[in-house]
Amino acid sequence: MRFLQTRAAVAITVTGGLIAAGGVIAAVGGPAQAAAAGCSVSYSVSSQWPGGFGANVTITNLGSPVTSWSLTWAFGAGQTITQLWNGSYTQSGAQVTVVNASYNGAVATGGTAGFGFNASWNNSSNPAPAAFSLNGVACTGGVTTSGSPSPSPSASRSASPSPSSSPSASPSSSPTQSAGQGPCDIYAAGGTPCVAAHSTTRALYASYNGSLYQVRRSSDNTTMNVGVVAAGGVANAAAQDSFCSNTTCLITIVYDQSGHGNNLTQAPAGGAAGGPDNLANATAAPTTLNGQKAYGVFVAPGTGYRDNSTSNIATGDQPEGMYAIFDGTHYNGGCCFDYGNAETSSTDTGNGHMEAIYFGTIKVWGYGSGNGPWVMADMENGLYSGVNAGFNSNDPTVSDRYLTAIVKGTANLWSIRAGNAQSGGLSTFYSGARPNVSGYNPMHKEGAIILGTGGDNSKGSDGTFYEGVMTSGYPSDATENAVQAEITAAGYGR
Repeated sequence: MRFLQTRAAVAITVTGGLIAAGGVIAAVGGPAQAAAAGCSVSYSVSSQWPGGFGANVTITNLGSPVTSWSLTWAFGAGQTITQLWNGSYTQSGAQVTVVNASYNGAVATGGTAGFGFNASWNNSSNPAPAAFSLNGVACTGGVTTSGSPSPSPSASRSASPSPSSSPSASPSSSPTQSAGQGPCDIYAAGGTPCVAAHSTTRALYASYNGSLYQVRRSSDNTTMNVGVVAAGGVANAAAQDSFCSNTTCLITIVYDQSGHGNNLTQAPAGGAAGGPDNLANATAAPTTLNGQKAYGVFVAPGTGYRDNSTSNIATGDQPEGMYAIFDGTHYNGGCCFDYGNAETSSTDTGNGHMEAIYFGTIKVWGYGSGNGPWVMADMENGLYSGVNAGFNSNDPTVSDRYLTAIVKGTANLWSIRAGNAQSGGLSTFYSGARPNVSGYNPMHKEGAIILGTGGDNSKGSDGTFYEGVMTSGYPSDATENAVQAEITAAGYGR
């Protein structure tokens, strides 16, 4: 069976109070508030296989701010949604209505909201919807001043988009963990929402009920999306085990749960090494979360994932945060086991063009106390453990079996934090000015996302990745502390 992968994109605009989609004109009932004329929609088919496909939708609000939204469209060839995340949906015949989840209803002027879904198709034709309507107003990509306010989404993916929000360097809110919250719910409550959320082990939003990752089996090259056992829950490892029985499976895609479409796929060749990179064996990093089986991403030298065309990831000197859960006993001294922000060209474009979490024992550019491994920040042409190039005594050796590693940065301020992902809190290893080396203040971040390699595709590292996110804005310590409490409750290794 041949796996097909296609992409489609459509941008349509809101100008009136009626929906025009697939030749059907109908009034939209029950919008939370009218759109202040102006929205656009990016619709992309991320993958397609016989009988099914996955798609991502990003709304850009060009009009007045809204506190909730409802997006409608009509499919033109009998497509039927089977699963949706970062929202809820109803479908009657061709007509689809998607409403926001509890955490992504508020969209500022110029802001975005997104969701993804899986659907069935007829194996013959899978056209993109002809038109969209937001809160009862047709999305046309323009802005009008007449009528009552109504949001309008638009966010076509670009190599270096700007984050959808611009929170202050230290958000004043201090969220605490509540029952039914995932890490990205906590970040959103703190004013620094996730713009990328990757995990092969579990959902990172309490309401997420979509695919976590995709595997491909070697026996017939068929692919399968692995979802969760329940909304907000652990990966359905049993489905993978059944699909991969008596053969080998590789992880081909790690899906972005944030709705921004920042999926991680096989990394291409780069300035330091050829490609494409190897894909991870899907069963090489088994784990449990409160007794439920799951699999991580086992990175051996030569393995790498990347997205060079992202949406809403920080660029330039814009603020961002990120965390990852690693296996603290799986590492080496190769370059470079990273997760985070990198160059869009897969080449070294200079100091300050990256901001990623590094974990390992390489000492070529920087190191901390003890023999390692260390959590450091890869800012390109430097692994930094503090303000100085080379040694910084404040950055200790860490070797927890499950390790929470954090790097965050804003204008001339950045931090390293870490902790045991099974119990306890976070420690701050560094928080202060950018490195005292030319090129890092201001930063020149480009907004690609990497996993398992360096920015130029250096791929000599070992490591295991379970989950990680990237945020818009510089998260407060209080927000990260609440996220850490949620992580320890997730039950890694128990």
